[in-house]
Amino acid sequence: MAGKDTGFTHLFRALGYSIKGLKVAFAHEAAFRHELALFILLAPLGAWLGNSGTERALLISSLILVLIVELINSAIEAAVDRHGTEWHTLSGQAKDLGSAAVMVANINVIIIWALILLD
Repeated sequence: MAGKDTGFTHLFRALGYSIKGLKVAFAHEAAFRHELALFILLAPLGAWLGNSGTERALLISSLILVLIVELINSAIEAAVDRHGTEWHTLSGQAKDLGSAAVMVANINVIIIWALILLD
């Protein structure tokens, strides 16, 4: 297996790719920037408003989930756009499904925050 990264070398390369992906999302994805701004505003609020470690974890992790799903949605869109610019039913479905996943993640935030804060 000569040439294959293992151990810490693999870890550091993977970390570099991840940071590069975050930079790309921040530079090119307005939705990611908006959701990141909301995370920066709401995460400290969630940490303050939660009455227990579990509540704080739920409030903050629901926000992190939105960022994760947005990154996956952006990856789907990039892959579809790389394949070609012509319209195709499956390409449209892939993009719509990714968008729906982001919407469901945002609904999840609303439900979690409402259940915890209105209790």
